[in-house]
Amino acid sequence: MSSILEVSGISVTFDGFRAINNLSFSIGPAELRAIIGPNGAGKSTFMDIVTGKTRPDQGSVVFGERSLNCLRMSEAQIARAGIGRKFQRPTVFEDQTVTENLTLALKAPRGPLRVLGWKKKPVDQSRIEALAAQVGLGDQLARKSGELSHGQKQWLEIGMLLAQEPRVLLVDEPAAGMTLAEREQTTAMLVEMAKTRAVVVVEHDMEFIRRLNCKVTVLHEGAVLAEGSLDHVTRNPAVIDVYLGRG
Repeated sequence: MSSILEVSGISVTFDGFRAINNLSFSIGPAELRAIIGPNGAGKSTFMDIVTGKTRPDQGSVVFGERSLNCLRMSEAQIARAGIGRKFQRPTVFEDQTVTENLTLALKAPRGPLRVLGWKKKPVDQSRIEALAAQVGLGDQLARKSGELSHGQKQWLEIGMLLAQEPRVLLVDEPAAGMTLAEREQTTAMLVEMAKTRAVVVVEHDMEFIRRLNCKVTVLHEGAVLAEGSLDHVTRNPAVIDVYLGRG
């Protein structure tokens, strides 16, 4: 299977601490992947490198059919090219409605003059309604996002990322703080999204990862320790020793 994102031999050191150590990772264009590992394993730094926030000391990050070199691109260029990231804490415009949040996020011309002259068309409203339905907020369009539950805010932020039409979506701990019903809906949402794009989920909750039923990559000390199904990696003695055996 061809890869939509190929990370090869990346390393990065902060003040003498090697956060990422010769890490390689690839994911297909329509694949769901979970990344797990103990605190300090390099999960956040890995996402920072892929999205352009952190520059590695060595290695390469290649994206898309045109093999774009992400290390020569800014964070904004990487986002526009099609790599989206959702952080752990939802960041939505609380005083704006769900419709207004999604409208702001729509993939549209971004030049100053073109933004000033932009007006929402019927096709845009249809897209907004479809996005809201996709993330379980089809009946919440008129509500201010500040009134939504924590889980619904997470979904709205995912909807705002989907409005940018990403090819790769990096999602940090999507289940944190959610009710059981919200977690189940989030599982179904991520599985559905991965039918048309690559979705990478960083998560600590093993039960949530089991429900995703996808390939798992285990990081430890900035490198890939194991990879495979959840059952496969959780039987790996090294994974048990450094991650599962603690606590």
